[in-house]
Amino acid sequence: MVQSNAAPIFRFAPSPNGALHLGHAYSALINADMAAQAGGTFLLRLEDIDTARCTQALEAALVDDLAWLGVLPPPPYRRQSEHFADYAAALTALADDGLAYPAFMTRGDIRAFAARSEDETGSPYPRDPDGAPLYPRLDRHMGEDERMKAIADGLPYAWRLDMAEAIRRVGIVSFVETGGEDGEAEIVAEPALWGDVVLARKDVPTSYHLSVVVDDALQGITHVVRGRDLAPSTSVHRVLQALLGLPAPIYHHHDLILDADGRKLSKSIRSVALSTFRQAGMTPADIRRMVGLGPGFPLDGQRSKPERATRSSG
Repeated sequence: MVQSNAAPIFRFAPSPNGALHLGHAYSALINADMAAQAGGTFLLRLEDIDTARCTQALEAALVDDLAWLGVLPPPPYRRQSEHFADYAAALTALADDGLAYPAFMTRGDIRAFAARSEDETGSPYPRDPDGAPLYPRLDRHMGEDERMKAIADGLPYAWRLDMAEAIRRVGIVSFVETGGEDGEAEIVAEPALWGDVVLARKDVPTSYHLSVVVDDALQGITHVVRGRDLAPSTSVHRVLQALLGLPAPIYHHHDLILDADGRKLSKSIRSVALSTFRQAGMTPADIRRMVGLGPGFPLDGQRSKPERATRSSG
């Protein structure tokens, strides 16, 4: 059920595993502007479930960048690494209800199976919206004794959502998307495209999909504003929200800032850090101009066209 009659609450939820770039600045500015214009609240959440790559130094630099940009909410900030018990409770509820199961095929196993399938059938193996091959489900119906023995023997595994059963339980789900050409629209979710997504791994006791829906519910988030690249994952989130009895926020998936080669800015391709622009003498107003935002951000999502971030791509 979509949240209604609630004071608007927006959030910016970066991972402190690298330096912020212009794409992060754009998303943070949009969220802060929309919250202000709606008379709502803007929160910062630190998605640091990867405790190996996320560090206190990177978190401090992230907070400093947001303060300089003028969009740092007051503390405290929710750190996912401090709330693994919340995600464990959600996972246990799904597993106890027969909706999550230990899956023993590794990423390498899955890729090898997909390649064999393509060789044998001559047809492309199904892949999720991110391009990863769907889980083959070969171990979905292992007997309980066999499964417990595998776990006791130390066989690596991940907890996966039984998507077919989840869809059977919840039926058709949808979400409200704003900011498109038609303003507000109801979008029918397509969770089957994702297959049996990972909910937790042995070394990381949650996943992005699971933690984000739990966090949004616990923080009372009413509006999720994030990049267009995350729009497909909303289908998974809506299924998890329905299964766990959590409210559905209103969604807005904004444009992405691209580099000179048309690639989305990211830490993995070493897009120029926001701090580099600061050190070069640029101001927060310069950053707004570079990402195509004026003094404020209209709620209908219309904005001036951003400069292609040539200078931010190195």
